[in-house]
Amino acid sequence: MKKLYYAVVTYTVIGVLSGFAYREIVKSLDFTGYTQLSTLHTHFFALGMIFFLIVLLLDGVFSMHSAKGFNAFFWLYNAGLAVTGTTMAVRGTLQALGNDAPLPALAGIAGLGHVALTVGLVLLLVMLGRAIDARQLAQA
Repeated sequence: MKKLYYAVVTYTVIGVLSGFAYREIVKSLDFTGYTQLSTLHTHFFALGMIFFLIVLLLDGVFSMHSAKGFNAFFWLYNAGLAVTGTTMAVRGTLQALGNDAPLPALAGIAGLGHVALTVGLVLLLVMLGRAIDARQLAQA
């Protein structure tokens, strides 16, 4: 359970710092167009902080941290978010620097991050379904 709390705190800090970095980068470069940096802090708040707050609540109800597959979910999801966020930061910084050319390798890496996020979500939903079934059996 503490691991989930630390994830919430970590993504809160990353979300704040990425918002600050976006503001400072575009200001220092005098950039006024669109860059993926503008949505990076929102991604870390929503997919990191808010998501893990919800998982923390679910853990309080269903003790999911002791479920088979919890560690796989936790580390896959975090790895996926780290890879996705990093590729967004790189792409957004390049955009702010004036390089808006397509980068297939970066897109491929971002795709791998999304795959890891998706597998993590599937593992979470499987664990949640099993926890609900176990609760219903215990109440019957």
